[in-house]
Amino acid sequence: MTADAPSLATALPEGVREGNESLVSLTEAAGTKVHALMAREKQGDYLRIAITGGGCNGLSYKLRFAPAPRRGDILVRSAGTPVLVDPKTALYLKGSHIDYSDKLLGGGFKFANPNAKASCSCGESFSV
Repeated sequence: MTADAPSLATALPEGVREGNESLVSLTEAAGTKVHALMAREKQGDYLRIAITGGGCNGLSYKLRFAPAPRRGDILVRSAGTPVLVDPKTALYLKGSHIDYSDKLLGGGFKFANPNAKASCSCGESFSV
């Protein structure tokens, strides 16, 4: 986590709920990579996960950094990483695990989503 990153003991902003890893969890490898990217990019202290329409299977995962939670967000702390999920995304993400691999072929962030009926070979889109 960056030096300015939110403390695990920080009180939640109004309108933000505390979630747990039954919604989404990161492996230690994913958490380590997110922290390295946060330090390099300096775009925010939270990882925001969103699911949007698009991709070869209808829905796709979006990862970005956010400076602060928004009203309605669910905050999950996994692998030392504060993760933000909006309520709509939470419906599709429940029970997902995110891993990271630095392999040259097939590397990157990988989602294991128990709600996905099908996913593409790149692992960035899925259908329910």
